[in-house]
Parts: sequence; structure tokens; C-alpha cells
Amino acid sequence: MDVIGYVFIIIAFGRILAEVFERMGYPGFLGEISAGLILGVALTNLPRSEMSLLAQFGIFFLMIYSGLELTPEEVRLGGRKSFPIYVVTYAVMLFVTLPFTGYSLSYDSLVVAAILSVASAPIVITLARFFGKEFLHVALSYAVISEVGSLVILYLLINFELHHLSYAGLFLEFVKDILFLGVVLGLNYVIGIQHKVQIIRALRKLRSDEAVFGVFMILSTSLALISEEIGLHFSIGGFLAGLLLHSDLVGTKQFERLRTIISGITYGIFAPIFFAWRGINFETEFSRDVVYFFVLIYMVRVLLTTLFVWKDDFRSSVVRATGIASFGVLGLLVGELGYEHGILSAHMYALASLASIMGIFISATIGRMISYLNERQNIEIQ
Repeated sequence: MDVIGYVFIIIAFGRILAEVFERMGYPGFLGEISAGLILGVALTNLPRSEMSLLAQFGIFFLMIYSGLELTPEEVRLGGRKSFPIYVVTYAVMLFVTLPFTGYSLSYDSLVVAAILSVASAPIVITLARFFGKEFLHVALSYAVISEVGSLVILYLLINFELHHLSYAGLFLEFVKDILFLGVVLGLNYVIGIQHKVQIIRALRKLRSDEAVFGVFMILSTSLALISEEIGLHFSIGGFLAGLLLHSDLVGTKQFERLRTIISGITYGIFAPIFFAWRGINFETEFSRDVVYFFVLIYMVRVLLTTLFVWKDDFRSSVVRATGIASFGVLGLLVGELGYEHGILSAHMYALASLASIMGIFISATIGRMISYLNERQNIEIQ
């Protein structure tokens, strides 16, 4: 079978199961991951290099779309509350994982803690009605900060291992990454103040949606190449491109045109391949230690997050906490990359992979149950 045949099977089966999961009240990407789990057993002759390349396009466009969901101002305001939550969460996850890594502060501990601190933006969006508009920015900012943070930590460790950097060299790599992010966001701030009108007028002169998309892709791929060149994951460049071209800068009409195109490409083609590929490559092990690990991690993270986001309404507080504590599919990618580069052991990769999948499923289940209870309560009041 040619590559296009496998692509057709993965997209078709993935979208069918996504529809099934959405009808049950779960995010569609859980169905696409499930499709990958099944196809991984059924399809034994997959062209792995070609499918891996298409899956990389998936994470690239997903990060672009995540950037489009926020503006730099929302990240700044939400980040004031979410960044401290992320720092504390990472520290606690690092501490909790130590018993499973022989009480040594190793690559295993650092990478797994990054995976277990990630939030899932799709789950946050799914539970948005419980967050309230103000807190939604905090939750999405946490998801973005945790996803970017996990990739930065991963690639710093990979560079440290592969290039045998000193601690001073590692610190310089970190400073270089921070400078890159700061310069890009700083330029966006300056351009947004001084050249906003000129940019909007220039984009309006473009004759087609394809031209707008072409300009955006030039910016996205340029930032992605720079990100990869300085030792970051290329998807961070894609996220920054989506964040930069927000509606305040390019105009509402142009933004909606761009968002529609990106959404169709992302969720119609590349996202199903990315999520299914994560399912196909999913590796775990089932034992008492694995179950104990997940239960401990999930309970600690939900309780910790509940304390940070507490609101008078207990149900809203729990949903807020489970939304932020939903782990994320990006954790599967980080674990896979860490394992391939030799900085994550097979055992901890298996534990982190299971936690990522189960965390998403349980968080979505809790949100669905509370939604049902709220609907029942509203009916009884009426």
C-alpha cells in the first residue's frame, strides 16, 4: 500500500472514532488516539519515516492554532497567575517522581516531571464554560506555558547530553532561548503600536485567502527554522507565529480568514495523523507500580491545583483543577523524543505515557460528570 493509502485509513478511522467520542462527551482527539492504538496492531507495514514526518506537521499546525487562540496580552495577564502555578507544579512533580527513579535527580526525573506538569489545551477549551472568561485565559496560559516549558526542558537536556555541555554552557543555552522568545514578543509589541494600521491595510490588499495564508506560512516556517536552529523544538516557532498574528494586529476580517484555513488544515488533515501516530507509538506497562504511580501523581496534582484555583463553588474549583491537571498529548511526544534521544528510560517512558493518556481521559470524565450534575440541578430548579 502507498503512503496515501495509509494516510486515508488513519484519517478516516480516526475521524470516525473522534465522532464517536464526541457524541459520548469526550474530546475527539481521544478517539483519534484510540484509532492509533488499534491501527498500531492491525497495520504492520506502516511507512514509519513518512508517517512520522506527517505527524510532525500535525504538532506544528496544532501549536500554530494554539497561538491563534490567544493574544500576547492574554498570555501576559494569564501568565501572572499561571506561571507560579506551573513552577510549583513542576517542583512538586519532580519531588513525587523521585521514589520511582531511585531518589536521584536524573534526566528521568527532570523529563518526567515536565511531562506530568503539562496541561491539555483541548480539554481546557472543552471545560471553558466552567472556568469563566477571566480564568479561561489563566488556564490556556498555563497550557501554553507548560507545553513550551516541557519542550524547552527536553531540548536543553538533549543538547546537554549530545554536545556534552558544561553547566555554564547549559545556562547559556537557556539564556539564548529566553532571549529568542523575548525578542520575538518584544518586536510584536513594538510593531503592534507603531505599524498596526499599515499591516492591516497591506493584508487587505491581498486578493485571496491563499495569499494571506502564504504570508502567514512564510512567517511560521521562518520562526520554526530559527527555533530549531537555536536548539528549540520547531513547533515553538509555529506557536509564536500564531500568537503574533492575532486579531488586534492583523484585523478581525483577516484573522477570521486565516483562522478558518488553519483550522481546516489542522483538524481535517494533520491533527488526526498526529494523534493517531501517538497512539500507534504508545508504549506502557501494566503493574501495581504503574497504577500506584498514576493514582498518586493525579491525586497530588489535582489537590495542588485545587488549592491554587479555589473558588467558592466546589464544583467549579474541581473542574478548574482537573482541566489544568489534564496532562496532555504533548506529553506523549516529549516522552517519545526523550526516549529516542536516550535521556528517558523505557520504564519511566512507559509510566509517563500511561499517565498522559489516563490523565486526559479522567479529567474529561470528571468534567462530563459535573456537567451532567449541573444540568440535572438546573432542571430541578426549573
